[in-house]
Amino acid sequence: MSFVIPSISARAWRRPIMAALLSCALAPAWVFGQGTGSAAADTALLDMRESFRLGRTAQLTQSLPTVRGHVLEPLARYWEMRARLESAAAADIRSAMDAMAGTYWEDRLRNDWLLLLGRQRNWADFETERPRFRMNDDRQVRCYGLMLDAVAGRLEPALAAARVQNEWLAQKDIDTGCATAAESLLKSGHLNEQAVWLRARLMMETGKTRAASQAVALLNPEWAGRLDAIAAEPQRYLDGKLTAFRTHTKELVTLAIIRLASNDPAAAATEVDHLRWRTQLTRSERDWLWGVIGKRAAQRFMPEAVDYFSRGSDRGMADDHLAWKVRAALRTGRWSMVREAVDAMGPAQQSDPAWVYWKARGLLAQAGLESAAGVPDPATPPLPPGTATVSASPAPEVLQARQLLAGIASPHGFYEQLALETLGLKVSLPPAPPVPTPAELADIAADPGIRRALAAFRLGLRSEGVREWNYSVALHTPGGMSERELLAAATLACREELWDRCIHTSLRNRAQVDMSMRYPTPFRDAVLARTREIGLDPAYVYGLIRQESRFVTDARSGVGAAGLMQVMPATARWTARRIGLTDFRPARINERDTNIQIGTAYLKFALDDFEGSLPLAAAAYNAGPGRARAWREGPVLPGEVWAESIPFDETRDYVKRVLANTTLYAAQLSGQPQSLRQRLGTVGPRSASAQPPNTDLP
Repeated sequence: MSFVIPSISARAWRRPIMAALLSCALAPAWVFGQGTGSAAADTALLDMRESFRLGRTAQLTQSLPTVRGHVLEPLARYWEMRARLESAAAADIRSAMDAMAGTYWEDRLRNDWLLLLGRQRNWADFETERPRFRMNDDRQVRCYGLMLDAVAGRLEPALAAARVQNEWLAQKDIDTGCATAAESLLKSGHLNEQAVWLRARLMMETGKTRAASQAVALLNPEWAGRLDAIAAEPQRYLDGKLTAFRTHTKELVTLAIIRLASNDPAAAATEVDHLRWRTQLTRSERDWLWGVIGKRAAQRFMPEAVDYFSRGSDRGMADDHLAWKVRAALRTGRWSMVREAVDAMGPAQQSDPAWVYWKARGLLAQAGLESAAGVPDPATPPLPPGTATVSASPAPEVLQARQLLAGIASPHGFYEQLALETLGLKVSLPPAPPVPTPAELADIAADPGIRRALAAFRLGLRSEGVREWNYSVALHTPGGMSERELLAAATLACREELWDRCIHTSLRNRAQVDMSMRYPTPFRDAVLARTREIGLDPAYVYGLIRQESRFVTDARSGVGAAGLMQVMPATARWTARRIGLTDFRPARINERDTNIQIGTAYLKFALDDFEGSLPLAAAAYNAGPGRARAWREGPVLPGEVWAESIPFDETRDYVKRVLANTTLYAAQLSGQPQSLRQRLGTVGPRSASAQPPNTDLP
């Protein structure tokens, strides 16, 4: 088959930098002697940032000479060229990249240009620049490249098609690069139509209807309009008298039932069993639909969820459907279903610690070491630690479970901690590695990318500083910094009180992990004094702050939550009134101590309202108390089962992380081994003896 590819066309946050290091031999004068630049250059740079934000291209070009020699000159050059990228000549773009060679901003500009070249179908310049793209972390760029590799014979077309399909299916929304590559490989016959329908299913299931329409338009542009109508009124389409007789009915019907299941799983189940669809839909399509319907029912805690999943085959379900099948089975104590669903997952998902842990728990249940509800049987002693010896010959299921648990057991994560406890161990901190030497710290401090990041932070350019820092530690050299370099970089970030970069960098360490950097305790006096005053566990507060803001005092979310504890404006006003903070003004929520005072007060109100349950209070803090109250209804569940079944992905991840953080902070603050499972407890309906819910709690 020949390829058909699109044609080529023409085309304030100021702080002293490294004060501690500057005062000693750890940072010689040549490291920071230049500073960032003159005050005039600093001002010009900040003015350029504003001009870039407002799209004032001429002012950017006029200001560029003022910042020559400034440590952040590459950033200024990026702004200036990015603003006129679509009209600039290729020679000018390359000249700008040459002037900032080896920096993050050079590669950022190259990434932007490659995307533009792809949209313009300027494959000659694209082919020239692609090998120079160091980060290579853009899916659209990779898709364009795979398409061109197939056309040029550098890659087997079938292999290119398989890789494009993987990249395209992983895209979360509408895109140009992967859709272009998919169209080319579809026309050449190397990508089959099923990939298009699979993309449409995934996008319809996540509510990305424009992306679903983009996919089916590759097969027939007229179908895109039909799909828009299906997305708006799926039941009307399914009830249409001519629907069963139109072309590609079964694929469009599948998409309609997926859409219907989002709002009404029971109605979708009725449609799947409708005689006219049973004769048209393939077995694999029906399996997928039962996976979607089971997932939606499980997210609503519907008792029918397990039955819906059982009516389809695991082989025809997506990994996400199988994950929700596990969650539905956990809530009802169907341990055999847990094991079967995990075994049906793809290799990558099976290796995730969550599913390793739950499979091990299912094996223990099979061996009679767990009750049907998933609570460890009190009549059975805990598994002895280690895997080398046991007092009696254990069942094969126990040996396999022990092996699975031992493979993930560690302090570093929610299920890793639970695996430790299932093996009879407590959660404790590993020993710290040797501290970085003065020479190691000096080398990191002299790194040009780190210097630029620190300069950006000093000028209040936080997002730019974060990008520069992340690139320097992870992407500038293949594989990123070494273990010792990462440790030194994390140390530098902590000393600079760049707590989020300290944590982020430490998380890249695999062997030389300093838990005091991965779980720092800044503002310790303020946090400890406040938690003593109102009776809160400081470890819980630290665990929550680390998840909310990573200790960035001026953090602000897209929905308006502010400060260390990410308090919403309405919540701040309500809490201030409740605690008698009469002089509170909205701007004060960004003050460190005020944010801690209000955030901890609200957390205490939530904890009291949820009868001291740490997972419920964390869920309420993230998703609101109304949702947390609804989610606790149903059977009494072990805390880890309840946390796993939270319907919202963000909140489910949040609760797990906050509780795992809390356990490690408790070990750090107390110096004693800790239990995550004790903090999780059990979760169920409000007890009869509890006070009525505080319905005023925002």
